[in-house]
Amino acid sequence: MTNKIKIYDLLKTKQAGKKFSAVACYDYTTAKLAAESGVEMLLVGDSAAQVMLGFDSTLPVTMDFMVAITAAVRRGAPEVCLVADMPFLSYQVSIGEAVKNAGRFVTEAGADIVKIEVSDAYVDVVKAVSNAGMAVMAHVGIRPQSIGKMGRLRAEGTTAEMGLELIGQCKRMVAAGASMLLIEGTATDVAEIVTKSFEIPVIGCGSGAGCDGNILIAPDILGLTCGKMPKFSKKYADLAVEFTKSFSLYADDIRSGKFPDDEHCYHMKPGELERLEAIISERK
Repeated sequence: MTNKIKIYDLLKTKQAGKKFSAVACYDYTTAKLAAESGVEMLLVGDSAAQVMLGFDSTLPVTMDFMVAITAAVRRGAPEVCLVADMPFLSYQVSIGEAVKNAGRFVTEAGADIVKIEVSDAYVDVVKAVSNAGMAVMAHVGIRPQSIGKMGRLRAEGTTAEMGLELIGQCKRMVAAGASMLLIEGTATDVAEIVTKSFEIPVIGCGSGAGCDGNILIAPDILGLTCGKMPKFSKKYADLAVEFTKSFSLYADDIRSGKFPDDEHCYHMKPGELERLEAIISERK
């Protein structure tokens, strides 16, 4: 019998007035540790382009790469609710391509939900993927994949007009079949209104405590982020210091000859060295 966390479980959590946690991660090891900690949801985000591959935006990451790392996260955390992020150009080209690519996450990587950064232009995409039998998390608010068009990212919902527009957009996505919403970088007041307005779970990313759940990326939580963290993030450890210290100690041991020592080496079976030396001597 499995204890796998499903969308239904998160919906029941919301209905009970409780919160749930989510972490964005990109590899087997981190996923395994996060799952063991009790985190209910993992998201394999296209932010991997930045934190794993060193790009300055999410745009360069490919569909094949995202499928591969999503499958790795699933292997590390088979019982969490797993969300896969649809990368740039995986759903913008056509509705058919969107459904096909979303299906790859489900069939090849074991994802429970696919996340799509949405505007009103993608209502039909959300509807088509949902109609194909897949759960969709509609991502509103700050949408990193639009950086090429916008030139910069800014907090959303900070005026009444912006808030009304975002609430309306969420309504249209829910009507199109979205099973969850993710609200990024949005004024907490607006995010809370959205959360209370819909029955489906709402995840916040820099959008306040009024959401049903919240998500941060694993490197931020662990203090492993290279560069400046966003205002809304928080680190719960400073593992970058420990990483650097450990690598330094290792390098010193190598240079001094302390490692590898006899304890960390394999050895020939008794008498085999003498036999080997004898064979070598005979062949000279």
